[in-house]
Amino acid sequence: MPFQLPDLPYPKSALEPHITSKTLDFHHGKHHNAYVTVLNNLTKDTPLADKPLEDVIKSVAGDSSKVPVFNNAAQTWNHTFFWHCMKGGGGGRPTGDVASAIDGTFGSYEKFAEEFKNAAVTQFGSGWAWLAIDANGKLNVLKTANADTPMVHGQKAILTCDVWEHAYYLDYQNRRPDYVQVFLDHLINWDFVAENLSKS
Repeated sequence: MPFQLPDLPYPKSALEPHITSKTLDFHHGKHHNAYVTVLNNLTKDTPLADKPLEDVIKSVAGDSSKVPVFNNAAQTWNHTFFWHCMKGGGGGRPTGDVASAIDGTFGSYEKFAEEFKNAAVTQFGSGWAWLAIDANGKLNVLKTANADTPMVHGQKAILTCDVWEHAYYLDYQNRRPDYVQVFLDHLINWDFVAENLSKS
């Protein structure tokens, strides 16, 4: 199949106790895998099957006849990106260029964290909270619903938090604010964010 489920960048137990291996079993092994499988079925024997994933997403965005392709392609990309946004022993304050960029845009890490958490918690239903770079090169926090993703809005994602219920329900039940706070305090892979920022 042209599109593959990537391996997690760490063992399934690496994010414990904050995100359990049971959650990753379902989230990566079931949900993410299903998006990849459906995407392959939808694009089989079409020109899209030979395109890079980001090209597929951009080429079908806004096309009402291709909504299932967009949803499964974007969710495949969003999840792959999300796994890299976390690491064991992560979170807390960034340093270096990321800290400077956040301070320059938001005034302080605390203001950024407050804005990011608010975006994640107030996203109605399923979706994502993002730290992204807009077309003017400025950092901003945004939220998107369902499979929507910054790349189709002229923005480059550098960090995301998945707020679909399957991302946290086994560990946090309906306590999305607690999950998002743990993501900020203990899980963010700031090295990955720094790498994304350096490429922008």
